[in-house]
Amino acid sequence: MKEFVISEVKAETAILVGLITKEQDEAKTKEYLDELEFLADTAGAVTVKRFTQRVGGPSSVTYVGTGKLEEIRAYIEAEEDAERPVGMVIFDDELSAKQMRNIEKVLQVKILDRTSLILDIFAMRAQTAAAKTQVELAQYRYMLPRLQRLWTHLERQGGGSGSGGGKGSVGLRGPGETQLEMDRRIILNRITLLKQRLVEIDKQMSTQRKNRGRTIRVALVGYTNVGKSTIMNMLAKSEVFAENKLFATLDTTVRKVVIDNLPFLLADTVGFIRKLPTDLVDSFKSTLDETREADLLLHVVDISHPDFEEQIRVVENTLKELGCADKPSMIVFNKIDNYTWTEKEEDDLTPMTKENITLDELKRTWMARLGENCMFISAKEKLNIDEFRETIYRKVRELHVQKYPYNDFLYMDVE
Repeated sequence: MKEFVISEVKAETAILVGLITKEQDEAKTKEYLDELEFLADTAGAVTVKRFTQRVGGPSSVTYVGTGKLEEIRAYIEAEEDAERPVGMVIFDDELSAKQMRNIEKVLQVKILDRTSLILDIFAMRAQTAAAKTQVELAQYRYMLPRLQRLWTHLERQGGGSGSGGGKGSVGLRGPGETQLEMDRRIILNRITLLKQRLVEIDKQMSTQRKNRGRTIRVALVGYTNVGKSTIMNMLAKSEVFAENKLFATLDTTVRKVVIDNLPFLLADTVGFIRKLPTDLVDSFKSTLDETREADLLLHVVDISHPDFEEQIRVVENTLKELGCADKPSMIVFNKIDNYTWTEKEEDDLTPMTKENITLDELKRTWMARLGENCMFISAKEKLNIDEFRETIYRKVRELHVQKYPYNDFLYMDVE
């Protein structure tokens, strides 16, 4: 069976491709491609060029139009003799097997989409047996409908079209067809095995959660790279891996935290992202169970990010899909030390936007209605941390009294 390898993206040069549509304007496409470039950088690729096209929607045959595809091909050929020729083209949406096959025929370089890039990063980041199993399952689910593309090199060996056409006309009869079906069976069997393994892991993790006793569970949730792990390290005084990369944390980490003699469990979960592949959400059910079973969600937001409001919506929609939308929660606006704004001229009559509004003014917008369910901190610079800890203490204590009313001895002062 042809090996499924996406990790070749490391240390290669890449071109990014995105679409401008009625649903996704030019500014939004730029934001998505900025994020795609960050994903490529996290995976080890260097972006050298971006291509965009304004269309009604993606072509079912080649994603972009044939003219734009030729433009991309011309650029790749012009860079063939460069010190670092183009090694791959990455598309900002998930591609079908048909689209990948047609694009590869024209461009003659490696083709990746957003999903395969995220899968590659997940494979790099997975540390525990659970995470590795979840990633492998997602990879096989992604690969299964694209098997025929992986075997296009056998077309030249197939039975040919013949004068009568018929089923042999696709050129995949004989050894190619046999190998294709064999690979399909192998992958389906592997998917079944991985699902069984995840059920066993899920049972073990569920038992571990039950053995944690009568303790309130708090989960850090949010978009990827918003500082959840830094907050975990600060509150739990632990050494959870934190890095300015997307999906720095993949394995869920749970630590015991004590604030003023009040213990609770704090979980650092995998970050969400726009266009998160469904297979990943399904495969990471065990990991996301920490979010489902939490008593309190701390939704961490990078307030210095220019598009933080959409990131909030992405996380809220994902939580809704997980059935967690009604859980007690609070928004923690992190990275206030990185918040920047541009002062408007006195005669500037353009509307106020988040680019030209101060942090104090921003706090008086819709955020003011959240009251105590909204905090502004910098975990890195330790800004407003005492207030943050006091707020968590009050919320956890209130939840504990509601859930375990006969366990009030926990709150007795310790001399």
